[in-house]
Amino acid sequence: MAKTKAPRLGINKDVRLVRHLFDPTKLKQIPTRNGYGEGVVEAGQNNKNVVVLCCDLTESTRSLAFKEAFPDRFIQMGIAEQSLASIGAGLAMAGKVPFISSYAAFSPGRNWEQIKTTIALQNSNVKIAGAHAGLSVGPDGATHQMLEDIAIMRAVPNMTVVVPCDYLETKKATLEGAKRKGPYYFRFARAGSPAFTTANTPFKVGRAETYRHGTDLTIIAAGPLVYEALLAAELLSTDHGIECRVINCHTIKPLDVKLIVQAAKETGAIVTVEEAQVAGGLAGAVCETLALTTPVPVERIGAQDRFGESGAPRQVQEGLGVTAPFIALAADRVLQRKLGKRVPAIPAHITAAQNLLQISRDNIMKEALSRTPKKWGGKKPDSSLKSR
Repeated sequence: MAKTKAPRLGINKDVRLVRHLFDPTKLKQIPTRNGYGEGVVEAGQNNKNVVVLCCDLTESTRSLAFKEAFPDRFIQMGIAEQSLASIGAGLAMAGKVPFISSYAAFSPGRNWEQIKTTIALQNSNVKIAGAHAGLSVGPDGATHQMLEDIAIMRAVPNMTVVVPCDYLETKKATLEGAKRKGPYYFRFARAGSPAFTTANTPFKVGRAETYRHGTDLTIIAAGPLVYEALLAAELLSTDHGIECRVINCHTIKPLDVKLIVQAAKETGAIVTVEEAQVAGGLAGAVCETLALTTPVPVERIGAQDRFGESGAPRQVQEGLGVTAPFIALAADRVLQRKLGKRVPAIPAHITAAQNLLQISRDNIMKEALSRTPKKWGGKKPDSSLKSR
């Protein structure tokens, strides 16, 4: 009688992540935007037709490195994102490989119509670099925390959409974008996040990678939250014996349908994780795919039809419930559903995030009132007011 092969569990050694994956003292924290800065310079060295355009955010987007290396191939657009897209399309028609960079809140947030008509409709070879995406812009608040970009860009025909997980993968995504033909959108963040992949970690646009083996359920994540998904999987394995498969789905479009369907069939339950609106984002792409092929229980971690908040990046992430503890709660819920058990109408991960957010808001208000004179509703003596 043939022996049954034991399933593989734990971190996938074939993807060659950093050795000290869960040691915070040895794990470097590097902004993903740094990967764009380094990658676009290398792309410029490889191809003299690579040019960079930026909207008055040269240092913030990390376009400054390219400007310093190739000043004659850099164009400062000022605060003009709609012109940024249109001029980028014109440069592509002239044979250049333009990278147009700004905050994602403004590009594609402000210039989506120009991206649609001058870039995507013409299938122009323009690379759209969306900086400060997600929640890591922190104190700048909801106006600058771009959470809708994945949804609006994956809906555009001809558009490739990539959400790299760390600094090094962002560099790889930048270099890959320079080689690919056609419209290409990729987003990256402001704040430092774990640099947990290596030069040998595989990356190919359109192909998701299994970072952790598991049989009980699958967590499909994109962007810096891939690391939070790995933390959640490790927590569930250590404390509860639940083995989660973790997939880095860095390419939202074209989606790796084959790997996602395989994971759904083999584990029977899915949790999606993203620093974006779940409606239309990675969650939308995964749910659409599974509804057509392999219906299984799905729970979604991300912005639940709401805007962001002002605060420290980590504080905001926790307030919206996208960090490891909330992913673990979602995993427990989807596993209960898989087993046919009843679950509360409102998911525990959503309730827990709302409670934490309210505590944070109360603390902020308390601190503000402590610095506000009594005549304005605060607790500070009116004598603290000084005439100007």
